[in-house]
Amino acid sequence: MTGTNHSSLVSNNKSSDSRLQIHLHPLVLLTVSDHITRHTLRRRQEPIVGALLGQHNGRDITLEHAFECQVVRGEQGAVLLHQAWFEDRLQQFKDVHKEPALELVGWFTMAPATGPELQHVAIHQQILHEYNETAVLLAFHPSDVLAGSTQGGKLPLTIYESVYESAQGLGKAATYEADGDRSMEIDAPENPLDLKFRELPYSVDTGEAEMIGVDFVARGGGNSTNIDAPAKQKGKEKSSKDAKSQQETKTLNDASLLSPEDEELITSLTARANAVKMLHTRIQLLRSYLTSLPPSYLSDASVADGTVTDEAPTPDSSKVNHSILRSIQALVNRLPLLVPADSEAFDQESLAEKSDVSLVALLGDLTRGTKNIREMGRKFGIVNHAKQRQRPARPLAQMHEDTDEQFAEQIMLVDE
Repeated sequence: MTGTNHSSLVSNNKSSDSRLQIHLHPLVLLTVSDHITRHTLRRRQEPIVGALLGQHNGRDITLEHAFECQVVRGEQGAVLLHQAWFEDRLQQFKDVHKEPALELVGWFTMAPATGPELQHVAIHQQILHEYNETAVLLAFHPSDVLAGSTQGGKLPLTIYESVYESAQGLGKAATYEADGDRSMEIDAPENPLDLKFRELPYSVDTGEAEMIGVDFVARGGGNSTNIDAPAKQKGKEKSSKDAKSQQETKTLNDASLLSPEDEELITSLTARANAVKMLHTRIQLLRSYLTSLPPSYLSDASVADGTVTDEAPTPDSSKVNHSILRSIQALVNRLPLLVPADSEAFDQESLAEKSDVSLVALLGDLTRGTKNIREMGRKFGIVNHAKQRQRPARPLAQMHEDTDEQFAEQIMLVDE
């Protein structure tokens, strides 16, 4: 959440005393996206509300599963969870996910980018009072998706924790004067505590099973095509032209289809290329930051001698962030750890692994060659058998004469 335009329910205190770490799993994102998509296509009017299941270990909260919830209208029109239905469904999920045991850790809904609104307070308080006093709120921002502001890998969502803060402008004690000559100080009532939401940092964690599912969804979405039904046309000539063009298009599409192995290879290469591009971008960012800094006495002798001229500092170099410099130095110090200690043994191991891979590839080629030779021999036998069946049948006496002549020729060759 950026800018000064934010909801009145969002806490102005940016520092989080709880220091909770949220670990978001892709299965939750898929469930939330599916629920919002079906809700939008069916044009439902009730608000989107769902439960989040995970684990709460100290200051770490994992969001692993999610399911949609039924809501009812309470007193004064407030939106609340259908308690009987919700408790039955929650118990069903707990019975299924026993190892590791999952519990209710929060809920999700749709909210503007400025923060939660008053309509979200009733459900959140219901969950806090009856199920989990440390429940978090995952707010999905549809406005960011429609505005196209989700570029750069940032997800259009925010995770909040709930805190109670005192109302502004009220003190703990009140002072007044009586009879004009004495003052009395009495304790005023404590400031009422208001429910506020404070943003929490989160990271996306993926398990092996989730990686398979996410990869399948990504490949399915990338390979999907929109096929429009051809309109009915009159005339035989026009219909024949349309049929011919459709046949050519179908042939072209069939030729452009990739095998699963090719798609997996392309996906892997694309991921590596994106990683290399991101690494290059981060390195350029560090270089530009270091270039904008003023000269240092450690690297520039003129600064140590005092011969450098005093110039007005640029806006970028007026302040030096020592925390960032220490982080860069720590990163540079870790670079030698990437180089193996025994480079010769590493080279030999790499060469042996490369040789094993080449040997497996050669064995594969040899197996395919043997299979092709067997297939060619089978086809040759079929063709030869068909040719022999097409030859005219000869008399038995002539066949005996030919056999005798061949036997005599072989004896003569042996004598010689």
